[in-house]
Amino acid sequence: MSDTQAEKTHGGMSASQWVRMAIELGPLAVFFILNSQASAIFGNEEAKNIFYATGGFMAATVISLSYSYAKFRKIPTMPLVSGVFVIVFGALTIYLQDELFIKVKPTIVNALFAAALLGAAAFGKPVMKQLFDGAFDLTDKGWMVLTVRWGLFFVFLGVINEVVWRNFSTDFWVSFKLFGVMPLTMIFGLAQIPVLTKHAPPKRDDTAQAAD
Repeated sequence: MSDTQAEKTHGGMSASQWVRMAIELGPLAVFFILNSQASAIFGNEEAKNIFYATGGFMAATVISLSYSYAKFRKIPTMPLVSGVFVIVFGALTIYLQDELFIKVKPTIVNALFAAALLGAAAFGKPVMKQLFDGAFDLTDKGWMVLTVRWGLFFVFLGVINEVVWRNFSTDFWVSFKLFGVMPLTMIFGLAQIPVLTKHAPPKRDDTAQAAD
């Protein structure tokens, strides 16, 4: 059994992939907790929790990315890009005391990812292969299917973020990021498992080759 096969866990994901997911969830959990409890924690009942939460989100994101680099010696492209936007738009939110910036950040990031993936697919480049960095072994057609599907999913996430922040309260929007977007993303990811099975390259029969 190979090392990759040995470390496979639930949902066809490796232990390291689950660790990466936990690392990405951490900053969102901090964002949610501070948005709901910041006034009580810091004793400033007049301040808007979203600004405390944004500062905590920025700090947790930096810690998360630093830990990811320390553990894996690299930072995946998508969390890195998203992290940069968190810092930039978070800083604008706090400096200008305007929560609009942190609210539109997911829309812009998802639009960027969608444009990159769907644009690459239009030119026949299945860039999910590079983004997943060898986590799965698929044919080029399989990588193209994942590239298009994830591109469309990012379009969906961008649209739903716009709908939620424009029509619901800030507290609801923050809660939806953790308890809505993350579960939707995990469900979508798990729904792609049949693609991994269908488009896996043919297995080599090492025993038969040795006999030849």
